[in-house]
Amino acid sequence: MTVQADVEEKYRKAAGIIARAGMVPFQVTPTLIDIVKFYLEEDDADFIIKNYSGKTTLSADEIRATSGMTDEEIAKKTGALAKKGIIFNQPNTKGVMVYRLLPLIIVGTFEYTFMNELPKGEKLKDLEKIARLYHTLLGELKDLIQGNYDNLLPVFEHQPPIDRTVPVFTNEGGKKINIIINQDMKAEEHIIPSKTVDEIIDKYDDIAVGHCFCRNYTKVLGHSCATGAPTEVCFTFGKSARHTIGQGFARRVTKEEAKKIMLQVEEAGLVHKAFHNNSNIEKEENSICNCCKDCCDTFTLWRNGASPMINSTMYLSVINAAACTGCGICVERCPVDAMAMNDDGVAVREERYCIGCGVCARFCPADAISLQEGMRRVCVPPPRLRK
Repeated sequence: MTVQADVEEKYRKAAGIIARAGMVPFQVTPTLIDIVKFYLEEDDADFIIKNYSGKTTLSADEIRATSGMTDEEIAKKTGALAKKGIIFNQPNTKGVMVYRLLPLIIVGTFEYTFMNELPKGEKLKDLEKIARLYHTLLGELKDLIQGNYDNLLPVFEHQPPIDRTVPVFTNEGGKKINIIINQDMKAEEHIIPSKTVDEIIDKYDDIAVGHCFCRNYTKVLGHSCATGAPTEVCFTFGKSARHTIGQGFARRVTKEEAKKIMLQVEEAGLVHKAFHNNSNIEKEENSICNCCKDCCDTFTLWRNGASPMINSTMYLSVINAAACTGCGICVERCPVDAMAMNDDGVAVREERYCIGCGVCARFCPADAISLQEGMRRVCVPPPRLRK
């Protein structure tokens, strides 16, 4: 094997290890290898191969035993990779520093790459280069999903929810949206996660906000957000906040500032989507994305046939047909196409699609939409685009 072929094989192996670290089934293609080359020097690829072939989370002792590196060398290498969004370096619950290899996407390298305010000049050109590579990779993912559609449908049914929708509770005028209470949810055996973004914010002393990576990513590709949504709306909490602040991906904010931004988010009609540790809603939230219908990858990848939409939610919109004026605002605002107008000019809701975000109720001028409590798992396969 030539020296060049040996280097290519290293990047191929490193790409495979990174692909396996996440829940998205990326294949090791030339595009994925080019993405890995964008982030990793040859010695970085060696480090990934040597240390992460078996596990994705390692202690310094484990890295030292595998690599022979000193503590200083480990700290320097992992610190540099953390700055690139490759490694998450924070203490675990026992206070032991661990180094977790991040997935490429949901939530990992891709998101951290686009969380800063967009630069100018050569740095922007670098972002354009990696954005185009991600765009190609996601197109390859769509081809993979569509080519194996029937085989993947049962897999989708068993995947955990990627995120949890936290609804808005007031309309544009500040009036509380009507909530249809589910008495069963008050039973002690039910573990109820935080219902509002304010409840989540109040739990944490470490809070950080960065720019929406989805809107930044699409903007770099030349697309302007149709909703004109604000961009500095991506929140992390606790350990995740300490990481994003430490790596320069986000800035620290107070509870009061965080709540103020959340109000602006709701005024813009964005959707609160909380992420939980291990995708388990019984565990703490680590971040909240505030998503627009136009740019959010969760929505666009689903619509484009590249991934299922799998979401956990505590609410379902309910329409009072007698009060509906047929204005169609809910149809326009719904981020997941769950609303439509029937032949009588009255809004109807498709339960299978509704993620309970409350955006329809917030902007309904007739107050014809309520939110009904009840924990639900929304799982909608991507549309079938080919036979």
